[in-house]
Amino acid sequence: MQVKGRTVVVTGAGRGIGRALALRFAGEGARIALLDLNDADLESVRKALEALGVTARAYRTDVAAEEQVIRTLEQVGRDFGRLDVLINNAGILRDALLVKVKDGQIVGKMSIEQWRAVIDVNLTGVFLCGREAAEHMIRFGNGGVIVNISSISAHGNAGQSNYSAAKAGVKALTVVWARELARYGIRTGTIAPGGTRTDILASMRPEMLEKLVAPVPLRRLGEPEEIADAAAFIVGNDFFTGRCIDLDGGGRI
Repeated sequence: MQVKGRTVVVTGAGRGIGRALALRFAGEGARIALLDLNDADLESVRKALEALGVTARAYRTDVAAEEQVIRTLEQVGRDFGRLDVLINNAGILRDALLVKVKDGQIVGKMSIEQWRAVIDVNLTGVFLCGREAAEHMIRFGNGGVIVNISSISAHGNAGQSNYSAAKAGVKALTVVWARELARYGIRTGTIAPGGTRTDILASMRPEMLEKLVAPVPLRRLGEPEEIADAAAFIVGNDFFTGRCIDLDGGGRI
């Protein structure tokens, strides 16, 4: 798919990987619909895109809230007249051990609130946005592409029962949708990043960062722009569907 003049929806677009995704597709001439919960971040990205001469609109949306997602995607369709690409990037962390033990005593455990918060945004949000985007793509009759951002944590990561489960589910949804939606000209793809230089990781102490990158053969974090490059490949390659790109510097070799 050539994205010039097409409509690309990016969730979690206010910063980090989402911002890089929006800038990358804007650079190829796409029109961008920005979804996020932070008004200031949304406005910052929207202004950056408009400075490039790109049509961009911001939509404050909680991707875990069904009615908000339905209203937002309907509005995107009205505003742009088509919907060609959805990138499901929005996500949160609420890390905790399943059961925390100190000196032989149980001192904590992952709460149901921590579990539900991550599942709601990182998995249910992907489902809701994917469902609504697919409906509009089918109605517009132009086909489309859905790209889901997973994580190498989908393989299982200590302290992330909620996050790992959600990101594994995201990879599974990509395969299911590839099988279900191909008949409508809709392709899917997943990107599973390793550690990426976002605001959260960039604020870590140097010794923590060193521990994070030590097992990675390339011995560095990924850059948000590199994730955006992978998304551009998926969207641009019309023979790609249902597969996952592990973009982790070799961390899972």
